[in-house]
Amino acid sequence: MATLSPAILKHAKNFPFNFTVNLLDGGFFGMALGFASFSTILPLFVSNLTDSAILIGLIPAIHVVGWQLPQLFTAHRVSQQKRYKPMVMKFTIYERLPFLGLAIVSWFIPQIGPSIALSLTFALLVWQGIGGGLAATPWQSMIGKIIPQERWGVFFGFQSSVGNLFASVGAVLAGLVLENNPSNTGFTTCFLLAVAAFVISYIAIGLTREEETPPVGGGIEKAAYWKDIRSIWKRDANFRWFVVVRILAQLGTVGFAFYTVYVVKFYGVDEFTAGVLTMVLLVAQTIFNPLLGWLGDHWSRRGVMAIGMGAAALSAGIATWATSVNWFYLAYATAGISYVAIWTIAISMTLEFGETHEKPAYIGLANTLIAPTAFLIPLLAGWLADSVGYQATFLATAIGAAATMIVLGFIMHDVPKPEVVVT
Repeated sequence: MATLSPAILKHAKNFPFNFTVNLLDGGFFGMALGFASFSTILPLFVSNLTDSAILIGLIPAIHVVGWQLPQLFTAHRVSQQKRYKPMVMKFTIYERLPFLGLAIVSWFIPQIGPSIALSLTFALLVWQGIGGGLAATPWQSMIGKIIPQERWGVFFGFQSSVGNLFASVGAVLAGLVLENNPSNTGFTTCFLLAVAAFVISYIAIGLTREEETPPVGGGIEKAAYWKDIRSIWKRDANFRWFVVVRILAQLGTVGFAFYTVYVVKFYGVDEFTAGVLTMVLLVAQTIFNPLLGWLGDHWSRRGVMAIGMGAAALSAGIATWATSVNWFYLAYATAGISYVAIWTIAISMTLEFGETHEKPAYIGLANTLIAPTAFLIPLLAGWLADSVGYQATFLATAIGAAATMIVLGFIMHDVPKPEVVVT
């Protein structure tokens, strides 16, 4: 049975303030991603530069891989920090600044041409993804420190909910901007609005109160750290299955990135309708993030993730056999529920594993190990869409989601929750 130390009690005093400012960070970060969504706005922007479904499918893949790949390699440095916030503030700049570059590229497309614009766009997306990955481990470690464990699900749920609510506003406004400015001016405006929202988000996270504590790594050398990494992987079978779940979940959600391009190409919907569909997805996330986060805290995060992957299978199945664009409102809604599983619930589950001094390593392992498939699966999905058809990609997505449910339901088990008492 764990006992709350005076230091932890001091953290608890700052909890309401930290909860609030980090909700604001998530809200305006979400609004920025509504203006420059990786699932709608950026694919539409790139589709004006190329017809390749493979390249379009790479957009969310680059974002995810960039976020995941660096995490294991920054974990040792993170474990040596007395405060995580300075690392967060330094590295998160690099995941925000590239959107200013996208605005510049969009504005100068008539002068530089689509080929150069396409190359610059992907270079900026790689920069953005890696910047997010450098900030990811210190950010997750900071949140795990300033938010009590029994409230992780609620916090991530509410932060994601507020982020998605703000993002839905950004998505609708982006749709209106693009409808009234069909040229590159519309995309330039969207990217600049995203930059403005990122600035407000940065100010909010900068207000976080984090107490200085002894480094959880205890001055461990890099050689010993990598030895511990190997030991964790060998001894923790449940964690290994969790990594398998996260890989399968990539397959179980990969088709969602093609929904917008599919409905635009095959049903002829306009940009405003595409924005409304994005809003449906974000509203679903807004509603279910706090609900499923709370349910995960009080019941089972593994069980909630299984529910989310069931929603993913349903969404992909609807997209596969849809006979009109109206079916996609339901497909987007259920996709929104599944995104709760692969983000809000998965990130809370990652923080459950290991002792305090091991958590940066677990965070790094849980993300870096799935980075290669996060790149390859969308690439294969794009190839499948190009060579066979979008329905084949949607069907493969449904199968992947069902496989993820099976592992969650019959192979993985819940990580025991520690009892915490105040003395």
